[in-house]
Amino acid sequence: MLELGGTPNAAPADDLIKDSSEATFMQDVVETSKQVPVIVDFWAPWCGPCKSLGPALEKAVTEAGGKVRMVKVNVDENQQIAAQLRIQSIPTVYAFFDGQPIDGFQGAVPPAEIAAFIERVVAAGGGAGDGGLAEAVEAAEQMLAEGAVVDAAQTFAAILGEEPENAAAYGGMIRAHLALGEVDQAEALLNAAPKAVAATPEVEAAGAQVALARQAAKAGPVAELRAAVDADPDNLQARFDLAQALHAAGEVEAAVDELLDLFRRDREWNDGAAKAQLFTIFDALKPQDPIALAGRRKLSSIIFA
Repeated sequence: MLELGGTPNAAPADDLIKDSSEATFMQDVVETSKQVPVIVDFWAPWCGPCKSLGPALEKAVTEAGGKVRMVKVNVDENQQIAAQLRIQSIPTVYAFFDGQPIDGFQGAVPPAEIAAFIERVVAAGGGAGDGGLAEAVEAAEQMLAEGAVVDAAQTFAAILGEEPENAAAYGGMIRAHLALGEVDQAEALLNAAPKAVAATPEVEAAGAQVALARQAAKAGPVAELRAAVDADPDNLQARFDLAQALHAAGEVEAAVDELLDLFRRDREWNDGAAKAQLFTIFDALKPQDPIALAGRRKLSSIIFA
């Protein structure tokens, strides 16, 4: 980051990406954000990090296909806006939706963080401006939850036909294959994920589910593994195998508890296998899932005890 100061300049504009000024900021950002999220890039021509961040943001916004717009504000030419929003260093990026700032960051960040930022902003805006694709994803997720897996897969496929790099639909398609018991197809789809979506939370979560499905196919009987652990509580391999078997049987919370116990006994066992398995389970769950939230808290308490 660099402290404010320097000389003015201007940048090109188009439908999705435009320059703004003190005279047009309300319309370009506040009013427009009532229909679609708007990312505001506060920059200056003398700012070195701005020269890399700006084009990266523009590329990500363009790839979002209208689900978000970008406005560039030269702080040298628009010092009143910078002062009102307390911009003290650049680059600074804010996201607006419904007339209010909802997210932001300072400094140049890598492409993966930019992609995650765009995903959060689009999600916060409910997929505004995407031609109804967000609603279609939501409908497909509901079908999947209700067991209408084929219908869900067809809907996800239709969405990907419109937007091949829709991360939510791509992850949903992988999970639909898993729900149909087609683990090989799910893994093939995961391995073929476009670079733009491969590192998104939706696809990484689906990847974790693929890994767990592979483990489930090799899981042993829960009763036998439970007996082995009861007979020798220090048999960490049996405890690890029991956790995998429990997860395969749908007993996710019990599996997490066994892995936490294993980690508490020996966090370095098998190159940290318990911790890695816990993160795979957490990644496969929704971020706000109570099991994931509680498990992460317990793991942290053990690590920092």
